Amino acid sequence: MSEPIAHSGVWVLALIMIVLVSWYLYKYLAPKSWHEWAGVGVVQAFIIALYAEMYGFPLTIYLLARFGGLDRTELNANLWSSLLGMGETGMMISMILGYILLFIGIGLFFQGWRQVHRAREQHTLVTDGLYALARHPQYTGLFIALFGEGIVHWPTLFSVGLFPIIVFIYYRLALREETKVITEYGAEYIRYKKRVPMFIPRREQWKSFVKQAKI
Repeated sequence: MSEPIAHSGVWVLALIMIVLVSWYLYKYLAPKSWHEWAGVGVVQAFIIALYAEMYGFPLTIYLLARFGGLDRTELNANLWSSLLGMGETGMMISMILGYILLFIGIGLFFQGWRQVHRAREQHTLVTDGLYALARHPQYTGLFIALFGEGIVHWPTLFSVGLFPIIVFIYYRLALREETKVITEYGAEYIRYKKRVPMFIPRREQWKSFVKQAKI
C-alpha cells in the first residue's frame, strides 16, 4: 500500500504516551499477585497497541486496506474516518466523544482509588460515595476510559480485540477480591454485595455516579 496516510509516523510522541500512561497504570493499579500482574499486562498491551497505531504506524488501516477491501482513496489513520469517509470531521467527532468517556473514566478511577486508600488507612470497609453505587467503581472507570480511547476515539484491531479480554480478566479479579473481603468482613460485606451492583450502577444512579468523577 503506497497511499499516504495522514496523522501517522510520530514515533517520539507514541513512545512518550506509552511510557506516561504505563507509569500511571502501574502506580495506581499497583499489581501484587500474579492475577493482578496478568490484568495489568493485558492493559499494557492495549496501551502499546493503541498509541503505536495512533501516532506511529496505522497497522489496522494497512491490514484492512490490504486484505479487507477498505477504500484506499481517502485513507486516514483514524479507523472511523476511513470507514465512514468523513475525513477530519469524523476524526474530530470520534476524538471529542472518546475524550469525554476517557476523562469520565479517569475521574471515576481516581475517585475510587482515593476512597479505597482512605478506607485502608482507617481499616474500614468502604461502602459510601462511588462504592454505594458500584462495588468496583475503579474497574468501571478503567473500562470506560479504555472504551473511550481505544474503541470510540481510536479503534484498532488490537484494542477492539483486547477490550473484552480486559473486562473478563478484571471481572475474575473482582471475584477473587470479594472472596478475600468476605473472609475479613463476613456478613457485613455479604449484605453490601446484595444491594450494590458489581460494575454497572442502576439506571437511575448513573447521573450521580458520573458526577462523582473528580480528577
